[in-house]
Amino acid sequence: MTAGKRRVLVTGASGFIGRPLVAALDGAGYAVRAAVRDRRGQSFPSGVELAALPDLSAAIDWSPLVAEADAVVHLAGIAHVGPDIREAAYDRVNHLAAADLARVSSAAGVKRFVLMSSIRAQTGAVADQPLTEVDVARPTDAYGRSKLAAEAAVLASGVPCTILRPVLVYGPGVKGNLASLLRLAALPVPMPFARLTNRRSMLALDNLIAAVRFALDDARAVNETFIVSDPDALSVAEMVSILRAALGRNRALLAVPPGLISMLLGLIGQRASFERLSGVLIAEPTKLLAAGWRPRVETKAALGEMAHQKP
Repeated sequence: MTAGKRRVLVTGASGFIGRPLVAALDGAGYAVRAAVRDRRGQSFPSGVELAALPDLSAAIDWSPLVAEADAVVHLAGIAHVGPDIREAAYDRVNHLAAADLARVSSAAGVKRFVLMSSIRAQTGAVADQPLTEVDVARPTDAYGRSKLAAEAAVLASGVPCTILRPVLVYGPGVKGNLASLLRLAALPVPMPFARLTNRRSMLALDNLIAAVRFALDDARAVNETFIVSDPDALSVAEMVSILRAALGRNRALLAVPPGLISMLLGLIGQRASFERLSGVLIAEPTKLLAAGWRPRVETKAALGEMAHQKP
């Protein structure tokens, strides 16, 4: 790593969050070591050091990756919920690998460790009341349980750390439910979502990167756990209207009963995705804002910008 600069290891650096985070840290003057599973064909800024990320499903010697690092941002892991993944796999990759990395980082004198956890460490896909960090964590699946266990292990390791629990992240290259919603919004036909008034907290990728920067740079973030979200929750109807307006489509929506939409989407195997997106989940970043973090972009503007960007 480059002498004279603050040196940071980023695991999972080639992913949806990792790649723009590495570029942002490099641009901010950090010496970045980007750990990726496959180094072939990777495109990072010229000053970034590429390193091989071992298979997290087996025991790992993290020492070579942590060597000379002042800080670690741990993104790598299984980043989705799926019925085809065994609980033991989530635990090994998301929990035990993070625990080992935190332990080695502590022994090596790393000054700041940022764990990218998830709101799913705290709750299921929906929540019947607004969430805060003081609520008792009640994950509802193997993914969430593995993230919560990783949080506990990192906090117990002794390394100065910050735990981030982001909600649904959106930005260029987004996948999953939001990518499907974006494709629907682009269709030149009326959308039947006017009655989907459920509100969901979301998080612009730029705002998440700002939260990581805050965790790395600000003493008020040390040994704290933060929900990370845009300050304003939106309904699905509002999301679709914003996306359609950005794409030049008619933003007016049809008032179709949600039950009928669910039934129709069930015919094409998308009912579960619809039910996750149409539920309520409000998780406000009150604690993070009070600590001093400020979002870089406003939700409606960032969604509109995402509509025009290619992965």
